[in-house]
Amino acid sequence: MVGQSGLFTGFLCSKGEIMSGGYFDYNQYRIDDIIDQIERAINANKETYDLSAKTIREFRKAIRILRKGAVYAQRIDWLISGDDGEETFHERLKKDLEGL
Repeated sequence: MVGQSGLFTGFLCSKGEIMSGGYFDYNQYRIDDIIDQIERAINANKETYDLSAKTIREFRKAIRILRKGAVYAQRIDWLISGDDGEETFHERLKKDLEGL
């Protein structure tokens, strides 16, 4: 991908998305890994953890918050890295948050 500077700025990540940015050393993708691990813990709860319904509700709440955080991290990364301008940042942020 070519950023505002005209330089190549991205690669494809394992999910097939363009890895632009780099300001956070692509660590924002780790948030998705954490979400996946929490979802696995929820699915394995009865057999492995036997956590209360109250705790599982908090796990689900954490997933919603982390998804929102992942969107913010990605959009800020692209803005600070020069791949998006401020107007595009706000447009994409709104669209991505609406897609949650």
